[in-house]
Amino acid sequence: MHKPTIQDVARLAGVGVGTVSRVLNNHAAVRDSTRQTVLSAIHQLDYVPNPHARRIAGGKSYTISILLPVVTTEFYVRLLDGLEAAFQEARYDVAIFPLLDRARLERYLGSHTLAYQADGLVMATYNLTQMFTDNRLRDQQPVVLVDAYAEGVDCARMDNHLGGVLAGEFVAQQAGHLYAIWVETELDQVFTSRVFEERSAGFHKSLTAAGRCTTAELTSSFDPHAARTVAARFLDGAEFPATVFASADLLAGAVLDEAQARGLKVGTQLKVLGFDDQPWAAARGLSTLHQPVEAMAYEAATLLLSRLSGHRGPPRVRTFEPKLVLRSSTGPSSTGEAK
Repeated sequence: MHKPTIQDVARLAGVGVGTVSRVLNNHAAVRDSTRQTVLSAIHQLDYVPNPHARRIAGGKSYTISILLPVVTTEFYVRLLDGLEAAFQEARYDVAIFPLLDRARLERYLGSHTLAYQADGLVMATYNLTQMFTDNRLRDQQPVVLVDAYAEGVDCARMDNHLGGVLAGEFVAQQAGHLYAIWVETELDQVFTSRVFEERSAGFHKSLTAAGRCTTAELTSSFDPHAARTVAARFLDGAEFPATVFASADLLAGAVLDEAQARGLKVGTQLKVLGFDDQPWAAARGLSTLHQPVEAMAYEAATLLLSRLSGHRGPPRVRTFEPKLVLRSSTGPSSTGEAK
C-alpha cells in the first residue's frame, strides 16, 4: 500500500489541496464543517503530513490568487462566489488579495510574493495592466481579467456601456428633473476603472439622443455611510418630480432609505433606478439593471482553468449583457424585464 498523500486527503474530503494545507496549519479561514470533513479524511486515511515538504508534488500549488479592490461590497462577494464555485469544482483553492493602496499593490505584484506563487491569477474590475512595464502582464502564470478588459489577456466582462444606454433610454422617458449618482472611478488614487466611465458614457449618449440632460450629478464612494450622506445631499437639492439613476444598487438603496425617512413617495414623486440587481433589490421593489455577476465570474474561472489545462490559443473575451428590470421604485406600471 502506498503512503497517503495530501492529494489523497483532498480527493476524499472533496476540497482543494490548499484547503487541506490550511487545516493542517490550523488557519482560521476555514469553515468549521470543512475543517471537520478534512480532519475526518485525514483520520480515515491515517495520513501523516511531511513537515519538510515545501511544495506540492508536480510543482503545482492547486491555488489561484485573486486580486480585487475590496472584499466588503455585495458585488465582490457575489463575484467571489462565482469564482470559487468554478475553482472548487476543479479542486483548486483560492487566495484572496485585497488591493487597498499602492504599497500593497507593489508588494503583491513583486515577482516573489505569495500572489505569484499560485498556479493562476485573477484580476478583478480595475485594469492593472498600466502598473506593469510596457503595459504587459507578467507571464509567470496564466492570468484572466474579470469585470475588466485589456488586450492580450483572457477577459470576462460586462457590457457596462450598454447598461448605461438602457438606463439613459428609460430615464429620458420620465417626466420632471433627471439626476445621476456615480461611483468614484479611482480607489486611493491608484486604481482606475472603466466600469463607471462606460456606464456614464452610455447614459449620457441616450440622454443626448433624447434631447434631455440632468439637472445635477453627484459622486459617492462605496462606503454605506458616504452613500447615505450623498443621498441626503441629493434630496436636499432635488426638484420634484424627479428621477435618479444610481450607478450601483448600494447607492440606490441609500436613496430609498433617505426618501423613506423623509416621507417621499417613491415611484411617483421620486423614481429610483439602480444597477446590479443585488439579491435584496426585488424585495425592496428597486428597478435596476440586472448583471449576471456569478455567471461572469464562473466564465472567468473557466477561461483560466482551460489555460492551466494546456490551452495555448489567442486571448479570449467573453461579454455579458445587463438587462433592465423594472419594479415599483420607478412607478406602479413599470414592472417586469424591459430589455
